[in-house]
Amino acid sequence: MSEELPMTLTRSAVKLTHRGASTILAAAVDAAEAMGVPQCIAVVDEGCNLMAFIRMDGARVLSIESATRKAMTAATTGQPTGGISPDKALLLAEATSGKMTNLLGGLPLLVDGQVVGGIGVGSGTGEQDLEIAKAAIAAFERKIKEGQSR
Repeated sequence: MSEELPMTLTRSAVKLTHRGASTILAAAVDAAEAMGVPQCIAVVDEGCNLMAFIRMDGARVLSIESATRKAMTAATTGQPTGGISPDKALLLAEATSGKMTNLLGGLPLLVDGQVVGGIGVGSGTGEQDLEIAKAAIAAFERKIKEGQSR
């Protein structure tokens, strides 16, 4: 006989705050300035709602959309952009009316294994975009370890 699992009607969820999004954005800007590469940087929550954005002086206007899509893709899939298998990327793009991208520079924001959002960086090379996103995630994770996010 199978054992029944308790049924619950709600679940606890960690949510990205505006302070968290601002921390991520500031760290990304610092990394972009240190690299000397102006960027468009987008931070979204787990539902792909834009929480923070900047187009740094000199960043490409067309990168506004790609940075936002990178953040949304990372938040939706829970995976870095640029490495999603071509078959899965095609299915995602079709399912979301072209709102997804598989360009380098998007990373999911994870807290205790739970996706709380995503960051997307665009206007440099894919490798530069990814490096800046990684620096922002590292700053976010340091703040969490310091107990500043809860």
